[in-house]
Amino acid sequence: VQLVESGGGLVQPGGSLRLSCAASGFTVSSYDARWYRQAPGKEGEMVASITSGGGNTDYADSVKGRFTISRDNAKNTVYLQMNSLKAEDTAEYYCNVLQLWGVGTQVTVSS
Repeated sequence: VQLVESGGGLVQPGGSLRLSCAASGFTVSSYDARWYRQAPGKEGEMVASITSGGGNTDYADSVKGRFTISRDNAKNTVYLQMNSLKAEDTAEYYCNVLQLWGVGTQVTVSS
């Protein structure tokens, strides 16, 4: 049973990235899922959440209108599409379902 994030990297301000959270050992669509981020010297922040049915999503004010959380049940994967990236979005991003966490993927926004 695990979550594995991918898709992070270095991107210029204004650019886009799509993070993936692949679940194995369980059906991720049966549970609410969340993306968190942790930047050095800052408190962790819940960035986005999606309900098990996928019908409801929620976002931190800092990313509303720029980030979109979604899921692909056939691929057992949750995504975070990040557009109009800013330097302050630089952080390690983690996927979370119940008490299960991935190892994270680093996103760096810099010119």
